Amino acid sequence: MGIFGAMTNAVGGLQAQSYALENISGNIANSQTTGFKRVDTSFADMVASSSAKRQSSGGVVALSRQTNNVQGDIQTAGVDTYMAIKGDGYFVVQKPSAFPDGQPTFVGVDLYTRRGDFELDKNGYLVNGSGYYLKALRVDPTTGNTVGSVPEVLQFTNDFLPSQTTTIIEYRANLASLPRNQSYTNAPDTPGSELLVPGAFTGSDPRASGDGTVEGADVNTFLEQSVAGGAVTVYDALGNEVNVQLRWVKTDSAATGTSDTWELFYQTNSNPGTTDVAWQNVGQVYEFNASGILTPNIPAVTITGLTVNGVVIGDVILSHGNAGVTQFADANGVAKVNLLTQNGYAAGELQSIAVNDKGRIVASYSNGRSIDIAEIPLASFLGDNALKRLDGGAFEATSESGPAIYGASGQIVGKSLEGSNTDIADEFTKLIVTQQAYAANTRIVTTADQMLQETINMIR
Repeated sequence: MGIFGAMTNAVGGLQAQSYALENISGNIANSQTTGFKRVDTSFADMVASSSAKRQSSGGVVALSRQTNNVQGDIQTAGVDTYMAIKGDGYFVVQKPSAFPDGQPTFVGVDLYTRRGDFELDKNGYLVNGSGYYLKALRVDPTTGNTVGSVPEVLQFTNDFLPSQTTTIIEYRANLASLPRNQSYTNAPDTPGSELLVPGAFTGSDPRASGDGTVEGADVNTFLEQSVAGGAVTVYDALGNEVNVQLRWVKTDSAATGTSDTWELFYQTNSNPGTTDVAWQNVGQVYEFNASGILTPNIPAVTITGLTVNGVVIGDVILSHGNAGVTQFADANGVAKVNLLTQNGYAAGELQSIAVNDKGRIVASYSNGRSIDIAEIPLASFLGDNALKRLDGGAFEATSESGPAIYGASGQIVGKSLEGSNTDIADEFTKLIVTQQAYAANTRIVTTADQMLQETINMIR
């Protein structure tokens, strides 16, 4: 039986090498396929019979070995919604079962893929090149936290982003210990010439201890005795924008025997009549010690009923933070603004979406706002290589792979794609070895046939 066994083993070897050639050809064919995972071939021997003293040589069987956990090269791409996974993890996707009225319907079976060439389709879904629809978690635009824990197929629309009323103005500045306003410039040698002179105002007392207003008739006087404190655009409930001008006046000075004291004003009317209020005191006295530090500290001031040129903004918190307003010497004698921002914005229309490196889908609107609207979860498996392969680079969970575990350790890389993990040079090396092994097995068959012929010829 040795000759027949040798022939049987050789035929099995031919089958095994043919199977290996099939895997090699598939790997080479998909060497440029996004997210493709090559299939290697492993060989296992099959022992016909064995004992403690004698073992007969057996055949061979070829088995596929998956490489789902082997990273492909990450390549930069120019599309905002393309993404790659660096490390462990899979995108969660679904395949539509039908398209009634042009809209996809889903059967609810989660699939998994490393293919990240997702783009928006005509219906606002993110779909990759193989037709799989991305699942993600919604993000609360107010808190920035995800909503729920179960990803869903999200549809993005071009709805307007509602406007947001300004409620907080963050303001940090340094006030020159000697402000070089117009009053000081006119009399630089006169002590206290930089200070506000309440008696110079004909219609009111602009100090916080007075009525805190500057009328139209006194605007020029006010401008001469104050320094610019910056400007910021704020928004009302409808998204109307107005410009808030700020100015500082110094009301007392340590040089005149008291302490350095300042007060802040905002412009409420840019085109006032003679008796109309043009500038409004915020109602807070800022007193500094000899070291230029606010005493006491003023972390925030509330401006009640902020109104500019007839546009009502409402109550606004002027936030300075800790030691956000200081008084130190400044050669230019101005108020140097270090921070002046606010939290309001006008309504905006969706212009584009992109994926950032934190794995979040970011929507950009026509008003300049960028808001996180979804988070892309990554799934992992204890038995990656036991996943069932599907067309288009997708996988399905099996009993051998175990269920999907959300929170994979991999990192999403935006504007990138993961290439195939096929190494062409390595595959060609395998191809040569497989060809030689196949040829060697054919020689076994030929040799066995010749030996059988010699055996038959013995009885002629």
